[in-house]
Amino acid sequence: MSYHHSKTLNNTFNEAVAKVKSALETQGFGIITEIDLTSKFKEKLGVDFRNYKILGACNPKLAYQAIQQEANIGVMLPCNILVQEHGAGQVEVTAINPMETMAAVNNQNLEIIAQEVSDKLRSVITAL
Repeated sequence: MSYHHSKTLNNTFNEAVAKVKSALETQGFGIITEIDLTSKFKEKLGVDFRNYKILGACNPKLAYQAIQQEANIGVMLPCNILVQEHGAGQVEVTAINPMETMAAVNNQNLEIIAQEVSDKLRSVITAL
């Protein structure tokens, strides 16, 4: 099993970001962080870099359930979705697979929640 789910889209970068946000919403996720590494690399390092954005997605219901099972699980939240441009009209969208990251916790109750999150994120990627 892979630590991520990915799909390449034939869209502009901004179109892809909008599609991802919309698809996440249909699965009960909201965006709580948005990190634009392109502008950060330019600002802090003075380097030009391709469009590269990390969206921190959260499904409040499932996050709450996870925290009830494992108080410190917040270190693994939110679920990151990466949107990166590889070339004109080629944008890759990658979602974390929580089944892989949660395996380190070794909590069966949490594994059930991670499976649901993983299924929802896979549905998001598939729907794009």
